[in-house]
Amino acid sequence: MPLESAIFASPGGGVLSCPRGCVQVLVMQSVTPTPADMSLVARPPGWLRQVMLVLHKDLLIEMRSGEVLTTSAFFALLVVVTASLSFYGGPVTKQLVASGVLWLSLAFATVLALSRTWQRERDEGALDGLLSSPVSRSAVFAGKALGVWVFILVVESVVLPATALFFSLDLSEFGVGLLLISLFATPGLAATGTLFGAMTVRTRARDLILAVVLFPLLSPTLLAAVVATRELLNQAQVAELVDYFKLMLVFDLTFVTGGLALFGSLTEG
Repeated sequence: MPLESAIFASPGGGVLSCPRGCVQVLVMQSVTPTPADMSLVARPPGWLRQVMLVLHKDLLIEMRSGEVLTTSAFFALLVVVTASLSFYGGPVTKQLVASGVLWLSLAFATVLALSRTWQRERDEGALDGLLSSPVSRSAVFAGKALGVWVFILVVESVVLPATALFFSLDLSEFGVGLLLISLFATPGLAATGTLFGAMTVRTRARDLILAVVLFPLLSPTLLAAVVATRELLNQAQVAELVDYFKLMLVFDLTFVTGGLALFGSLTEG
């Protein structure tokens, strides 16, 4: 065999040295990825991680701007102060007025917070970018609802002491009961508001439509919270409020489950 036509190639894909004048051929070999190589491939985050990413985004934006909490807290505080000057008639009427003032101020602050939250998502196509990302629609809903719930709790931490101050309520006596009522009532407010806030975000009269649609849906949990708070301020024991807790829990579960299932279809288009 002539020297010029000799071909030398290594079995592993490299090239062996060959005498002068020979032809060198590089043989390509397929390589099977090892488990270590596969671990370096980026994987999409799990559902809970997606929820926490959306929540972290909303909280980080709010920490830098402060517009939702500032406007909502001041508005709710203004409602409490105005109502205390208008309707307070002494210790006899505090149970009748304080419960309604507390929850009406939180309801109005919730609508305001939802409007500001979804306006930020609408500006510059942020919502479209969020929905086109590889994140589950249900995770987007859960993260947004948790963010709104945190906002409501922060506003309530301002409104509750103000209500206690202006209506002469003893938080050492009623604080635990009010906290339990809040924990049962506010998740439903956040879930309902998030679901229908997403539905109205692309409409022109979004603020009007949101209020018109939202308040009738919030009525069951708001009424239950108002009556439970009134009974608590009338010296009722927490154990006597179990029926109201059950009603608020049913409302919470209904709208959380409905939001997880329907959020994707409501945000299409």
